[in-house]
Amino acid sequence: MNATDGDRAGETPLLAALIELAQRSDAAFHTPGHRRGQGVSPTWATLVGGALRGDLPELPELDNLFAPEGVIQSAQTLAAQAFGSDRTWFLANGSTSGIIAAIAATCGPGDRIALPRNVHQSAIAGLITTGAIPVFMAPDLDPGWGLAHGVAPATVAQTLAHTPDIKAVLVLHPTYYGVCSDLAAIAAICHDHGIPLVVDEAHGAHFAFHPALPPTALAAGADVTVQSTHKTLPALTQAAMLHLQGDRVDPQRLTKALTLVQSTSPNYLLLASLDAARWQLATTGEALLTQALDLADWARSHLATIPGLRVLQPQDLGTPGATWLDRTRLTVAVAALGLDGFTVDERLRTEFGVVAELPTLQHLTFIITHGNTPTDLERLVQGFNTLATSIPGTASTAQPALPDAVPVATLACSPREAFFAPTVTLPWAEAIGCISAELICPYPPGIPVVLPGEVISEAAIAYLHQILAHGGIVTGCTDPTLNHLVVLQG
Repeated sequence: MNATDGDRAGETPLLAALIELAQRSDAAFHTPGHRRGQGVSPTWATLVGGALRGDLPELPELDNLFAPEGVIQSAQTLAAQAFGSDRTWFLANGSTSGIIAAIAATCGPGDRIALPRNVHQSAIAGLITTGAIPVFMAPDLDPGWGLAHGVAPATVAQTLAHTPDIKAVLVLHPTYYGVCSDLAAIAAICHDHGIPLVVDEAHGAHFAFHPALPPTALAAGADVTVQSTHKTLPALTQAAMLHLQGDRVDPQRLTKALTLVQSTSPNYLLLASLDAARWQLATTGEALLTQALDLADWARSHLATIPGLRVLQPQDLGTPGATWLDRTRLTVAVAALGLDGFTVDERLRTEFGVVAELPTLQHLTFIITHGNTPTDLERLVQGFNTLATSIPGTASTAQPALPDAVPVATLACSPREAFFAPTVTLPWAEAIGCISAELICPYPPGIPVVLPGEVISEAAIAYLHQILAHGGIVTGCTDPTLNHLVVLQG
């Protein structure tokens, strides 16, 4: 980064170049085939309009994502400055590509990596891609809320002490529900052991731009962090960033890993949206996020007064794995209404036009950004209020409590070995004792119970059946009813 980069925060080098090219009337003989929107169907054109003029390939003026030295390099440098990293890579294949690349840059076949049990499925894809061996850490489980929070520093320390050959640690910051653990303590523990800390910060791209939000992963000492810029900032869906600081992870290895998982035809509208989002937050981020925080706080206070509802509050936290709450994230417990979260979600959508980010058995989670308006939050509160008052009293019987703990599974082979092994489909009773070829994850609490390569236990099946009996859902398996499971042959 040169001395003038700070003066260039108000520039958008990649976006500006794309706009300039989109305005030309060239005779185009390059991809994509729609020829700057001229060849698309009228229906499609009605939806996307002039944006298709900016759907351009890697023309000389637009630089090369895999070897940037022009406008992409400038945009990434400005992003590094804004987010506080030593180096930043733009991702056109979402945070998934960044997580896989981060694992590939820190671990090879047979290397061990510590990661939480409630890790995103992209990390499992990283294990399959690299052949790394997982050492799972249990997150803090909040029985009162039925939520899996972050991993406690003590858990990380115990894991590294018990398995000293671990090559890297990967944690979530924040969880889907906006909860953060003491990441600075975790980073210190990792660095004392001489290993890097990789952070899945998919839901925390906005943290860098307001002092009332949790500390960023980079500020806490993370070596690599991956952010889904589109989740909380105004970038297009699938647009993300990977940030690096320090010298514990080789930037060239990261670059090589990204070439494996990123498209060789990156969408420039996605890339330019990252440049635009960075500019907006770097120049007016604190003011915009103040608006979002004020709206979220208003909604949180009003929702908390509605009978039958509970709203996750900062004061509800206080365990080593739950020290911060992102106040722009609203998680509402609805069990006391006598309705499950899926039913409440459907009614809010169909009756009030209010759409949640994530419904589960007992909760609904809403993401508040500066793109929301006071009217949006008023509709949210009014929808819940109308729904609650339409129910004669609060439920005398709340939803059954979740099972106390996720059963501990035994890893019989690596997820990669399981992925490529021959498989058979068996009735669940016959699958007990076999090695799973599937990732089986119930919601709630969103913690995988069985992963590819793990032995299926009777306790795991019983746990999953309890979740289903309570109205939860199970994802990742071929048969979501769990009547049949896919296991390794022989």
